[in-house]
Amino acid sequence: MPAEIIADLAIRPAPRDIKAAANGVHHHSHQEPRRHKHSRSSYSEVSPIAAAISRNNSWIRPAKRSMPTPDKTIAVINASGRQAASFIRVATAVGYHVRAQLRNLLGVVATEVSTNPNVTIIQGELYIKEGDASERSKPVDVDVTKEGPISGIGVNHDLIKQLFKGAQLAFINTTFYGDEEKIGEALADAAKEAGIQHYIYSSMPDHHAYNPEWPSLPLWASKHKVEAYVKKIGLPATFVYTGIYNNNFTSLPYPLFCTELQPDGSWIWQAPFHPDAKLPWLDAEHDVGPAILQIFKDGVKKWGDGKRVALAYEMLTPREACKHFSRGVGRPVRYVRGPIEIKVKIPEGYRVQLEALEALYALGKDDPKKQPPYFGDQELEDSCPRVALELWEGPRGLEEYAREVFPLEEQANGLRWMLENDDGGGDNHNGAHGHYHNGAISAGNGNLSPPQEQLESEDEDDDDDEEEGLVMRGMRRDDEEWLA
Repeated sequence: MPAEIIADLAIRPAPRDIKAAANGVHHHSHQEPRRHKHSRSSYSEVSPIAAAISRNNSWIRPAKRSMPTPDKTIAVINASGRQAASFIRVATAVGYHVRAQLRNLLGVVATEVSTNPNVTIIQGELYIKEGDASERSKPVDVDVTKEGPISGIGVNHDLIKQLFKGAQLAFINTTFYGDEEKIGEALADAAKEAGIQHYIYSSMPDHHAYNPEWPSLPLWASKHKVEAYVKKIGLPATFVYTGIYNNNFTSLPYPLFCTELQPDGSWIWQAPFHPDAKLPWLDAEHDVGPAILQIFKDGVKKWGDGKRVALAYEMLTPREACKHFSRGVGRPVRYVRGPIEIKVKIPEGYRVQLEALEALYALGKDDPKKQPPYFGDQELEDSCPRVALELWEGPRGLEEYAREVFPLEEQANGLRWMLENDDGGGDNHNGAHGHYHNGAISAGNGNLSPPQEQLESEDEDDDDDEEEGLVMRGMRRDDEEWLA
């Protein structure tokens, strides 16, 4: 019997009443359960469309046409990250088989991926301790997030070779766990040896390569070097650049995308971006999968030869982003330009990234036109969202995310501001601080997501999503690190 894929939250949350059992609050049978203020989805079961479909499904939908089942296998790494998980859901739903590397089987997303009947799991790290078998069996006791080569840490070539066995396509999103550049090169070499027909790599820019006055962002620069290597060895490749993840936002005190809850129930988002400079935005879980699948379907004739594709469906200034978010959650959200505040433990590699990012976005000072493009390349920036919409016309914008998904993610992280009977003040973090792995945050892709972000603990669940935005981690995605 096929396994059930648990993917409702990542695609669109099912409407429901949420009972508040968190924070030690218990309801007796005679009490009215708290209702979630944001439980009404656009797919509501009481909507006219839903009612019509329920009454006469065959009348609403055209007869199904027979479609050939794809006969290709796709190799994917960091499969519990936001980008990879989004793609796996979509690709397997239409019949592709996926060979997916997972660091471990812990967490909601790892469970979803590993129980998908169209997925073969290759479990293990992409990095490995150097030395003999007895030495490799010992726990890794060094910080594997440091930039550049790490003493005693090598590349897991055996796992990488196994990953591409029988695969024709590959979607690869490396993270900074281990030597990202060396791992990225090893993946490209193995893909070429395996005869991969289309290699999609999730890259990011090295700003210093575009302008010598701009500093490099270390985590992104590593991906840029991997991109250059993929081109050098002649793999038939496409490079995707992902915008800031909508789900980077969190009320928890993670750096860069913390929306700090105020006593009056409003939020303040503080970051170093100019308030009036446009930034690219993306709902990674909802929109990466369909876009990547379309690139594969179009093939290398359209997207090969090292073409770069910017995946971002909205270009919003920080002030505009706050307006969209405010409309979604029904509360004031205010942007403040200021330094990145680090209030929790973060990986060393991520800390260095944030310092460089703060320096990069200070260059424009008070002129938004002088702020360096997020993607480094102004032409790539100007292609947003036109090119992304050519790939996938059904994106979920920041306002819809804030209305339908953000409250659910927040409650899963132990927060309760979204419950009707709470007064919404800044003290609604009761009990939440125990849910971020003792204050630790992990990161994975080269992006700016708290992620997304969404992170795993360094020795058990760190992984991607993540992926090109920062990715944050919470109870709902305990299997992820910051993966982009």
